[in-house]
Amino acid sequence: MRIDVVTIFPEIFEGFLSQSLVKAAQDRGLVDIRLHDLRTFADGKRQDVDDYPFGGGAGMVMMPEPIVRAIEQLRTDGPETRVVLTSAQGARYDQRMAARFAGEERIILVAGRYKGVDERVVEGWVTDEVSVGDYVLSGGEIGAVVIIDSIIRLLPGVVGNFESVETDSFYDMILGSPQYTRPAEFRGRSVPKVLLSGNHEQIRVWRRTQALRRTLERRPDLIKAASLSEEDRRLIAEILAARKTTQHEHGG
Repeated sequence: MRIDVVTIFPEIFEGFLSQSLVKAAQDRGLVDIRLHDLRTFADGKRQDVDDYPFGGGAGMVMMPEPIVRAIEQLRTDGPETRVVLTSAQGARYDQRMAARFAGEERIILVAGRYKGVDERVVEGWVTDEVSVGDYVLSGGEIGAVVIIDSIIRLLPGVVGNFESVETDSFYDMILGSPQYTRPAEFRGRSVPKVLLSGNHEQIRVWRRTQALRRTLERRPDLIKAASLSEEDRRLIAEILAARKTTQHEHGG
């Protein structure tokens, strides 16, 4: 997979790309990440990439020409190449979107800045406008780092044991189950006995139950979007029944 990153601050990415899983994936040829300074696509000695907004108002807007010029020069694989813009106005990024992006051979990732990008760029050249959360960052570079990292770990061969990825929170839109390691006893708190039982089927069911319970408690909105199995539905029914019983016993 190839990811081209267009940004006015390529140095923000350098430390991230030279560490851990991301560096290993590049060294093994599983992903090719290329940084492009947007200013090199701008005109004039100052290489301006922003200007005042039409209609007045505070802030600056990223000019269309440098971004479009960058996209057109990098889009060597044809117009179908996915162009992703990080933007506070974009669709909220999630694991399903990460999986779709990971299935692409090529992505051009444009890091937005200032008050935003000239809307004509979004209308004519951007395929996906994405926000990594309902908050505002100083620039889209950090959002781009989040997107790159989430994509790379889904590429075949990047994570040695893919089961580790499959049990991550949000992989199937369900939060992960609680995790424990040694020691089995720590300051009066014990690891659940089922995890020490050696019974793999009981452990699997326990973990799935805990994952569903945690999702119901912390992110019930995800349940509606998840693809639930018959077993999941049965476990959820048992969780809700137990919760109702507990509330009744405590007069809730």
